Amino acid sequence: MENRLPRVVIAALRGGAGKTTLAIGLIAAWRERAGRVVPFKKGPDYIDAGWLAVAAGQPCYNLDPFLMDEGQILDSFWERTRQAAGAVIEGNRGLYDGMDVAGTCSTAALAKVLRAPVLLIVDATKMTRTAAAAVLGCQHFDPEVLIRGVILNRVAGVRHEEMLRTTIEEYCGIPVVGAIPKAKEDTFPERHMGLMTALEHPEAREAVLSRIRMVEKHIDLDQVIAVATEAPPLGWERDLQPRRVTKAYRQPVIGVIRDSAFQFYYPENLDALKARGVRVVEVNSLRDEVLPALDALYIGGGFPETHAEQLAANRRFSESLRSAIELGLPVYAECGGLMYLGRNLLVGDRTYPMVGVLPMDFRLMGVPQGHGYTVVEVVQPNPFYPVGLTLRGHEFHYSRVDNLDPAGLSMAFAVRRGIGILDGKDGVCYKNVIATYTHIHAIGCPEWAEGLVQKALAYQREPKGNSRPDKNGMESHSNAGDGFH
Repeated sequence: MENRLPRVVIAALRGGAGKTTLAIGLIAAWRERAGRVVPFKKGPDYIDAGWLAVAAGQPCYNLDPFLMDEGQILDSFWERTRQAAGAVIEGNRGLYDGMDVAGTCSTAALAKVLRAPVLLIVDATKMTRTAAAAVLGCQHFDPEVLIRGVILNRVAGVRHEEMLRTTIEEYCGIPVVGAIPKAKEDTFPERHMGLMTALEHPEAREAVLSRIRMVEKHIDLDQVIAVATEAPPLGWERDLQPRRVTKAYRQPVIGVIRDSAFQFYYPENLDALKARGVRVVEVNSLRDEVLPALDALYIGGGFPETHAEQLAANRRFSESLRSAIELGLPVYAECGGLMYLGRNLLVGDRTYPMVGVLPMDFRLMGVPQGHGYTVVEVVQPNPFYPVGLTLRGHEFHYSRVDNLDPAGLSMAFAVRRGIGILDGKDGVCYKNVIATYTHIHAIGCPEWAEGLVQKALAYQREPKGNSRPDKNGMESHSNAGDGFH
């Protein structure tokens, strides 16, 4: 089957040129006109992806040539865009910025894998004809990258726009499909890790609507859709073989702590669990009184430091979580989840008690303590991964470990690229817990979902695994099941 899905990559000459806010407006406006538009974000990213999801009214997925191979990228893209009106892929950094001089893992490399035309955003601040030279350079730098249009951003006025538009169209031979004037204010506030999350923004929908109005006024949406429609056939069709859990006593139940403190989850990770027959249950660490009955728990990243007082105040919940861990509950924790499982979180001159199952404190610093792609090798036995496996992921954290007590601690990962927890090690283990600064993407690492599900099944089958905290935090020994196979 020939897949001619309309699709376009939104790229720029550099980071900070306005890709995300323009992509939000384009996705939302295209969705209003044509129906389902699927958003994607290049690279490891949660915050921008959250905003793109709000604009699209559906999850935003990540595509990254470092975390995934070409087949995995195409599989994920094909599966998630069936019956869609179009797809918008937001790049990261500059178009050709990659990991080395060859541009490995760049937005351009992803655009070539997807055979997708590119709209190049040009920040026009204090620039006229040089903008055309920059666009022309990008066109010739790699002729296989299909640069098909330009969007001007931060334009100073009518004469400025006319000079830019005329010069680019004459020398580069591609249309300028929009020109955004310099904004007096930004409706997307930032915090230390990027844009404020859509979940936290008090007027998220109004912020998106403002971007729709911007697109309607300053961008030729018909031209954008025409560029996207010119995308050649994808040349890929996935043979979907859904995986299911077998030989389960009952359907495994895996909890996900998902609230304003812990919100960094790739939708593909949750999809990978569901595809294996898991019932995913959302848990709120800020409001829930106790942990519900679960076969395993996944705690993602987020901003525990901005919710430290609330987390510390909800002692009944953290105590029920600690009790469940002591009883053997499998827990996979990433970054913010790692911090939550420690003894204390130190923010400024304040100390907030956390769950306390890991013998270490975490101190919030003013600059990143780890930022970028990671490669870790599994070197010690642990609940979820076989020894010898190499994992690719990423880390982005402002916290560091303080007052670590190494007695009896096991670190599952040797860090080959990145920072990790301490001294080139990551993945601290305690009972059936593994907690790590490294975020894993399930598309590129199917072992992640498989390991978590298998551990949940093993816990489900163990006699002690049937002991659960009830609504009062006491043990319950119910064997009720639904006969799932």
